[in-house]
Amino acid sequence: MLSQKTIEIIKSTVPVLEVHGTTITTVFYKNLFEAYPELLNIFNHANQKKGRQQHALANTVLAAAKHIDQLETILPVVKQIAQKHRSLAVKPEHYPVVGEYLLAAIKEVLQEAATEEILQAWGEAYGVIAGVFISIEKEMYDQASKQEGGWDDFKPFTVVKKVPESDVITSFYLKPANGEGIPAFLPGQYVTVRIAIPGEHYLFNRQYSLSDAAGKDYFRISVKKERTESSPDGRVSNYLHDSIQVGDSLDLTAPAGHFTIDLEKRTPVVFLGGGVGITPFMSMVHAVANQTPDRDVQFIHASDNGKVQPFRRELTGLGQKLESYQLAFVFKNPEKEDKQLQNFVKEGYMDKELLSLHVKPDADYYICGPVPFMKAIITCLKELGVEPDNIHYEFFGPAMPL
Repeated sequence: MLSQKTIEIIKSTVPVLEVHGTTITTVFYKNLFEAYPELLNIFNHANQKKGRQQHALANTVLAAAKHIDQLETILPVVKQIAQKHRSLAVKPEHYPVVGEYLLAAIKEVLQEAATEEILQAWGEAYGVIAGVFISIEKEMYDQASKQEGGWDDFKPFTVVKKVPESDVITSFYLKPANGEGIPAFLPGQYVTVRIAIPGEHYLFNRQYSLSDAAGKDYFRISVKKERTESSPDGRVSNYLHDSIQVGDSLDLTAPAGHFTIDLEKRTPVVFLGGGVGITPFMSMVHAVANQTPDRDVQFIHASDNGKVQPFRRELTGLGQKLESYQLAFVFKNPEKEDKQLQNFVKEGYMDKELLSLHVKPDADYYICGPVPFMKAIITCLKELGVEPDNIHYEFFGPAMPL
């Protein structure tokens, strides 16, 4: 337990962290990777280049400072981050190194303002926070490894099938290389894929949603091929699309993630996806069709046009299993043939007017896609009177505030 004096000191640093938090975390990551470059085998390089990881850590540190006397209030966020840590094989021995370089970054950025008293208080606070993470992650490692078909760390899988889903998204069907079975997972969860790209010194880790129902003898991930000239994410997705073939091996961690659907509920469910944000919804909607086919389901997906809209036949076929099912496509730039599709409902964007036709007071809404899409959709739903507790969403990459 932290002393009252330590708590007061930590809380006194909140205004400083609000101003300098991202600068501190940027310096932290720079110095950490210079001293321990092998940690680049764990961290997502693209998120580093975009500054998303730095921003996410700054938000976490700030939240911890604000709630240092009631850390239980940020436990949901801690568990979300812990899920990602477990999926990346972050281990207890990493935490002391992170603490050392985080305190050094605070000192470097704040200089004289970072008194010995402040540094000592943050050292104590970090020890408590790290202990919470380590404890939660141990439970997650144990759960992942002890379940039937489970394992910890990374395990080699073989690509057994590669299927184009659209002009930009391809599905990879993966089975354990040793022929063993795979564990069950919650619809909406993801796996971390570790790749060694020829010519690159460090490994690459990417987290991809499982895009098919549990209970199969394979995992399916569906990957969008990003444009390398505009996105650092494209290094991995292009390699997967262009170089990984049937028979090749990929290393995976066991399924993780908190963005899942409650299959015990019978309330209507509305899936609102943008672009490749559709992928976690594929396992969710299949799970609903398999387990609660009488549940009212609406599935609305927005994309640029029909050529890049994935899973069309698969989504249409779910109408044979779901008793109450509406499927709708929104295309920003539809081609002539797109407008003839049975499920095409709107040209342009998924907006408040369209959503108003699908809002139900007791429905649960699941949203996933690019951040601007999610912000717009969540704002519309709230304006239409949807309760915040009925709005569920997931980011790709580090969590960011809406």
